Amino acid sequence: MTFPTIPPMHRDLDFNGPLSDERAARLIHSLGPLKGHHVVDLGCGWAELLLRTLATEPEATGFGIDLGEENIRHGRAGAEARGLADQVELEVGDAGAWKGEASDVVFNVGATHVWGGDPVVHTENALTALADLTRPGGRVLFGECFWKRPPTAEEITAMAVIPRDQYRPMPDLVDFALSHGFRLYSLSEATVDEWDTFENGNAWGLEDWIRDNPDSPDFDEVVRLTDAHRRLRLYGRDVLGFAYLTLLRV
Repeated sequence: MTFPTIPPMHRDLDFNGPLSDERAARLIHSLGPLKGHHVVDLGCGWAELLLRTLATEPEATGFGIDLGEENIRHGRAGAEARGLADQVELEVGDAGAWKGEASDVVFNVGATHVWGGDPVVHTENALTALADLTRPGGRVLFGECFWKRPPTAEEITAMAVIPRDQYRPMPDLVDFALSHGFRLYSLSEATVDEWDTFENGNAWGLEDWIRDNPDSPDFDEVVRLTDAHRRLRLYGRDVLGFAYLTLLRV
């Protein structure tokens, strides 16, 4: 099945993740002075966090890469509208295969999957790559899920697409990140309200499509996938968290 065209998530969301305006500002502050620095966002989505970062420092430059053509189109339009087009380059491409030079600041937020492989090794793949792509003394903004508590067998079955071993408890996630050549500078986690804002915005486009396309040959499949996502959301609500780590490359 070729998934039908549905309203893009950026129709209803500012960020492609559980992130509020207030937390975004705090995360940007944790990156330190950005004058003259180059910021790389791997798996940037529509690059909202990258654009907000560059807007704080006119002498910073940025690069974002994502496989989603619509995401990149929207990001480029946003850069133009904010007068940031000369500061940033946004590219459609495979972030996991990108071989640019090590940078001052690197983002990988909710996108460990860009390096491929079994989901169980996504975090390892990401941290290994990020260590190579960040200059000594530079900073990484890393966003990844973690288990608030061990999931029950019922929860794992309901969440379906998430292997139990894909994520770690928060202390283990931090220790694992630091074992790749980093020090922890800043740590926070998404609130339930941030999760709800993200998940609601994620669902609205799908639910609008279901309402408007009852006769589509893809209707049953879209309903099945949407219902599966709802079960993941509900069963993961009390067990799945999202951590934001600002890491210093040593």
